[in-house]
Amino acid sequence: MLKRILSVALVIILAFSLCVASYAEVEPEGEVLTVLFTHDLHSHLLPAANEVGGGEYGGYARLMTAINSYRAVDPDALLVDGGDFSMGSLFQTAYPTSAIELRMMGAMGYDVTTFGNHEYDYLQAGLKSMLNAAVDSGDRLPELVCANYLPPREGEEGYDAEMWAAFEKYGVKKYTIIEKNGTYYAIFGIFGVDADDCAPNSGMVFEDPVSVAQETLDAAVSECETKYGKHPVVICLSHSGTEDNGKGEDYDLAKKVDGIDVIVSGHTHTTLEKPILVNDTYIVSSAEYGKNLGVIQFRFDGEGISLYDYELVPINENMESDETIAALVESYKGDVERDYLSKYGYTFDQVLVNNKYVFDTVDEVYDTQHESTLCNIFSDAYKRAVENVTGKKVDVAITAAGVIRGSLPQGDVTVSDVFNAASLGVGTEGELIGIYLTGKDLKNAIELDASVQPLMTSAQLFMSGVEYSFNTSRMIFNKVDYAMLREDDKDILTEINDEKLYFVVAGMYMGQMLGSAEETSMGILTITPRDEAGNPIAVEDLGNYVVKDENGNPLKEWYAIADYLDSMGGEIYAKYANPDGRKVVYSSLNPVKLLRNANIFTYIAILLILLVIAGIVFLTRAIIRKKKRKNA
Repeated sequence: MLKRILSVALVIILAFSLCVASYAEVEPEGEVLTVLFTHDLHSHLLPAANEVGGGEYGGYARLMTAINSYRAVDPDALLVDGGDFSMGSLFQTAYPTSAIELRMMGAMGYDVTTFGNHEYDYLQAGLKSMLNAAVDSGDRLPELVCANYLPPREGEEGYDAEMWAAFEKYGVKKYTIIEKNGTYYAIFGIFGVDADDCAPNSGMVFEDPVSVAQETLDAAVSECETKYGKHPVVICLSHSGTEDNGKGEDYDLAKKVDGIDVIVSGHTHTTLEKPILVNDTYIVSSAEYGKNLGVIQFRFDGEGISLYDYELVPINENMESDETIAALVESYKGDVERDYLSKYGYTFDQVLVNNKYVFDTVDEVYDTQHESTLCNIFSDAYKRAVENVTGKKVDVAITAAGVIRGSLPQGDVTVSDVFNAASLGVGTEGELIGIYLTGKDLKNAIELDASVQPLMTSAQLFMSGVEYSFNTSRMIFNKVDYAMLREDDKDILTEINDEKLYFVVAGMYMGQMLGSAEETSMGILTITPRDEAGNPIAVEDLGNYVVKDENGNPLKEWYAIADYLDSMGGEIYAKYANPDGRKVVYSSLNPVKLLRNANIFTYIAILLILLVIAGIVFLTRAIIRKKKRKNA
């Protein structure tokens, strides 16, 4: 019996030894390397409340604690960012003058970042001012890389010597080579097609991401091998994006470009719980606003990498704040109050109103066609603000899902909360404009909301001054079955006259969207912004119709909302507890509802259906007659 037990034990020991030996044979060689990454931070220096489930996310002081925990284990961990480090909170107001975002990243030890589309929200003037301010601060700064989105060169249209001087002063380049404990990293930046579309006024020259990426990668690898005799780990900081299905611009980039080891995928605010492996390239994303610190660890054999570990570290209220970074953030709040908010008579954390209602989250604003009480507040605020400043009656005020960046929390609502919700409030996009639309074009704008939103969620509109309904089961571009002007909380309803001009208020972003409605609707819906005399306004000239206060200052979207909330006497009006019927969305196959106020699109569709039915009947009868003749 003892012999049998000893024999079994010996077999187990031998088997375990073989397993260990086998594991040792296949375990990759080389030390484990760590790359820490973020993207789409959007000036979220402070923690923010989760819109669903409670708790908080983000905050640079907490993010710093997570970064330090990895550096304690691996002091040579690389720290990079995928762009859109600015625009999203009150701190962005100091972007052109103080370069808070880059200086904060420098203080946190970021090695490299790239440009996102929102870095161009202040146009070229703002960008070059920011770059100069960053360098003039004397603070440590991250390197900036971008290979395919650079200013026009001398001799090209739009050339700006000062812009190039700012790029050179900061040291912006296509790629950089960084050494960490004997390992070399070649890091380059790529700007995507959609990112370029989102920065129409950047003034930059956009070049093909794929061809430039391959060219830049090859140059970086060649330099590293020539100078240092080593092949580098190749990292692309891409502001291009990954879609929910895992595909997208960065998927195509990885598929078409040889030699990239890791793509940090920014722009689309994607969260990848696992890396996507394409063509030996790992695509990684860690979510927006510093919600997570991304960590990818791998072994490098001198030619390529093999994944060792991947983790998204949640940055929330359970993580302690780094005291140094927390103090720095507080000091920058003072700068914002002094240099920006003082002009409006507000302070950073000033409470405007108490809110006892639950408003839509940003995802809910986008997800379905519906009336949103949150967006009702925004459009009502725009209408009120322009009427107060101009003394003119505003017929309709419009906001769009695409400009909503946050909700209003329950409890105390601060100036900072409002700005975060409408954070396009600085720069050309956040200014309110006053234009005129004919009644026909106003109806087209309402139809745009009903028909285009399923194709483009950011195009969902929310209006003050009208009420309308639409049936989602109706023909596209004929979904609206009822629309009226509405005043004084539904007490007064007036028909919309196709030929009359109506004074309409919207943000600059919304105005540009209206101006491009023909393209958005494939040429079917036209909406022409006009001046008071009825003359058409070109989209590029909408800046001339910005509403200004008595001191000549542009009226900002965020300020209109803040001022409206501040006027409510301490509590958000009860009328915003529930939808008030200004937009009714329903689905019905009832023939009466399908045909009510039908337009030419519905009648054409009916005619086509009847023609198809007639064709089927004719063909069926022909077949029957042929069979009868055959059997006769």
